[in-house]
Amino acid sequence: MNTAYAVGDGITGEDLKRLCEIEQACFAHPLTEEQLRSLAGNGTVLLVTARADRRIAGYVWAQTVLDEGYIGNVAVLPAFRRMGIADGLMQALAGAARERGLSFLTLEVRASNLPAIALYEKNGYVPAGRRRNYYADPKEDAILMTLNFA
Repeated sequence: MNTAYAVGDGITGEDLKRLCEIEQACFAHPLTEEQLRSLAGNGTVLLVTARADRRIAGYVWAQTVLDEGYIGNVAVLPAFRRMGIADGLMQALAGAARERGLSFLTLEVRASNLPAIALYEKNGYVPAGRRRNYYADPKEDAILMTLNFA
């Protein structure tokens, strides 16, 4: 399988449908097509896609504010998990963040999501705090994790 990563590549209508499929497969409260279209067209958002066999298999996005980056979602279709795609997405996002001159990237992750925490730690993120009862369905704490570039 050939995997390609692209930052802010022109998102087509077909790509938006695929992003919606990924959202539906990965999240209890998925973003809508309108929300995804807004992210893809926003110059302050870093959107990185992973294409496997030319179709989007996963993505990550981060909102930038001045020199700060806030990761919204990291998602890979279940059929493409455990193939290094999420790791590649995180590396591509970090490279794009450095190119934009960001000081850090930060995210929230469910306290019970040990595979995701391990992925983030592997990519240099460190725990920076905890948000009590941050998540619903089920209610759970979030661990804040940050990757500093400075």
